[in-house]
Amino acid sequence: MLIHLLDATYELFRAHFGRPATNDPQGRPVGATVGLIESTFRLLRERGVTHVGCASDHVIRSWRNERWPGYKTEEGMPSELLAQFERAEEALQSIGLVVWPMVEFEADDALGAAAARWADAPEVERVVILSPDKDMAQCVREDGRVITFDRRKRVVGDAQAVRSKFGVSPASIPDYLALVGDSADGFPGLPGWGKTSAATVLARYEHLEAIPERAHKWDLSVRNAPLLATSLREHREEAHLFRELATLRTDAPISESLEDLRWGGVPRASFERVVEELGAPHLVGLVPRWAS
Repeated sequence: MLIHLLDATYELFRAHFGRPATNDPQGRPVGATVGLIESTFRLLRERGVTHVGCASDHVIRSWRNERWPGYKTEEGMPSELLAQFERAEEALQSIGLVVWPMVEFEADDALGAAAARWADAPEVERVVILSPDKDMAQCVREDGRVITFDRRKRVVGDAQAVRSKFGVSPASIPDYLALVGDSADGFPGLPGWGKTSAATVLARYEHLEAIPERAHKWDLSVRNAPLLATSLREHREEAHLFRELATLRTDAPISESLEDLRWGGVPRASFERVVEELGAPHLVGLVPRWAS
């Protein structure tokens, strides 16, 4: 079987910015939630999609905000989108899917935890993480048992694709982000380090600890090596902190069993109630299969 892990927060953002804004009968914004359900129904119609888990950011802030003050927050996000987070989770649950709403952790942590838990299960052929987020590349397995898939671009992210895109192996992605930074998550990386230098050095040494402190001990050629080595030496504490921020937590709380992820169809009563609340009757006609 295949396990499909859906980044519900990303899909909610994609729906918000990709379809017209609409309101429910009470005048509250629901466009992103409706778009999320439409998109999820398309997923559930695809061949081989039988076991699904959805991870969402119930709130934007997480334990990472305590570790780094500049980490991403809800500041600047459209209020009409923020208002739909909880409602979107309820809508996904109403169609019979398992949802992991993260509070202290992030949705990415839940996806990583789920992938780590079930990748080696004997009955699982492959775990497919449905997200284009670069953080998820660290979950990709060399043996092909965990891959990512960008639903918008229809692009598969296996280990070779990760190396082609970033220049490093999946295991080095947190180290890579520690050096170059991640503007989307709000941490800057180290002075002087860029994508090319980080990829070149980590392709050889893989992790921060293995990089020699002095450039003359590097057995590779990289531009401005002495400056890069000095930057890493002087900012090693920040580098390790940034790597911590970039590393997914596989201890995120997930209590469901593999069998719980089996999708058995849309429960009619709960979904019809949600449809009425959303003011989106067309969703009934899009249901791939009703629960028996």
